[in-house]
Amino acid sequence: MMAASGKSKEEKQFETASGKTYKKVSEADRGVYINPLTDFGFKRLFGEEANKDLLIDFLNAVLHLKGGIRDLTYTNPERKGRIKTDKTVFFDLHCITKAGDRFIIEMQKLSQTHYRDRSLYYASFPIQEQGLKQKKWNYELHPVYSVNIVNFLLDDIIRKENQYIFYIQLMDRDTHKLFYDKLLLVYLELPGFEIAAEDLKTGVERWMYVLKHLSKLNELPDALHNKIFTKFFEQAKIANMTPDEIKQYDQSLKNYRDMYTVFNEYKSELAASKKMLASMSKTIAIKDKALASNQKALASKDKALQKALAEITKLQRKYGINSETGEKGN
Repeated sequence: MMAASGKSKEEKQFETASGKTYKKVSEADRGVYINPLTDFGFKRLFGEEANKDLLIDFLNAVLHLKGGIRDLTYTNPERKGRIKTDKTVFFDLHCITKAGDRFIIEMQKLSQTHYRDRSLYYASFPIQEQGLKQKKWNYELHPVYSVNIVNFLLDDIIRKENQYIFYIQLMDRDTHKLFYDKLLLVYLELPGFEIAAEDLKTGVERWMYVLKHLSKLNELPDALHNKIFTKFFEQAKIANMTPDEIKQYDQSLKNYRDMYTVFNEYKSELAASKKMLASMSKTIAIKDKALASNQKALASKDKALQKALAEITKLQRKYGINSETGEKGN
């Protein structure tokens, strides 16, 4: 039944606690579990104090640190430059342990030019800030770990077969031995992960599976029945969210889908432009080839004409014919 305004209930606008008005998403369109790649979904599952154990389990599964991570403290994700003109960066998540180890967790949905440069630039902030406001400091640094979950394949990477995770550290170029162990950049490529639920064996495989497939699942897979993932799925269940949380998620989901729509349109237009450019280049190449052939033919004709003129001049001289009048001289 249509509302008086002509819109169905699912199309009616709603207002969040912040006062912003958004379009409602249907329950069928949402699915059973939130999409962890949305800003709201990622922050809800990993960025809330109540779910800190989920983040710790994820990091332990990915990093395999000696002794493991037992506790973390969330810090302000905003980092300002040292001077006003420096760029301010916003981490998705930034955490620190009691020992001083720093963790950056980034979710990058779309391919970005120079993303590896960006992740290294981000990692430089928790490195340099360790020396700020230090009266006496011997430059000893605490480890910095940058964990990047990317929903695309990194460019210019040599991969092993079925490789979807990369651990990057500083090492000696000639000996390939580790030079510095306090900076680690990790990249987890979701599109490269293709292990089925029944074949999951390791912790990192389980986490990669839920990050990639959660929003399309209807229930907790048998391979994930443990305390951590039971809690994770309960936190991700849309039915367990408050009405205002659902509204916030709907807007985050809409932004996520709109972003991909724009990106896909851009890729389509770019592909069409490249195809047109290739066609134009081919046409120009054909015309250039024809022009070069014509020029070659003209050059050949010109050469033949010059040869004929030279023969005529030679005969004129032999028989004493005036080249201007065509008459034989005295």
